[in-house]
Amino acid sequence: MPSWWYLPAVGLGLLLGAEIHMGYPGVRSWIGYLILVPLCVLALWRLGRSRVLVRGGTLTVGDAAVDLAHIGRTDVVAEKFAKQDALGPQLDPTAMVLHRAWIPTVVRIEITDPSSEAPYWVVSTRRPDDLVAALERGTVTS
Repeated sequence: MPSWWYLPAVGLGLLLGAEIHMGYPGVRSWIGYLILVPLCVLALWRLGRSRVLVRGGTLTVGDAAVDLAHIGRTDVVAEKFAKQDALGPQLDPTAMVLHRAWIPTVVRIEITDPSSEAPYWVVSTRRPDDLVAALERGTVTS
């Protein structure tokens, strides 16, 4: 994630810190800034740390994993309105979704495992073509 993406988190932390600042006089008024600004930045950083890996015959998306043998068709959804449709009216409620709004493309991955509750996964990735190629080869990507 680019470093300027943290500015809204800093702004939110400052705003929340100002709320505390108004309520307490003296040194205690700065405690809100000292705690909330780093906390907001840490929360945004943590949200962006989800990894998409293809390693050892397994696709791992965040905390979920599936064997490559149970992966069917993959579709790259790159156009803005197609992405909105894929995440809106076309989305199956049982699908597994890892969506990060600041990433412009998603990959729809069909899951053929009969024991899986999700018929497909929708995964945000900055390098969709690399992910599709890694799924075909079974190598490491992110």
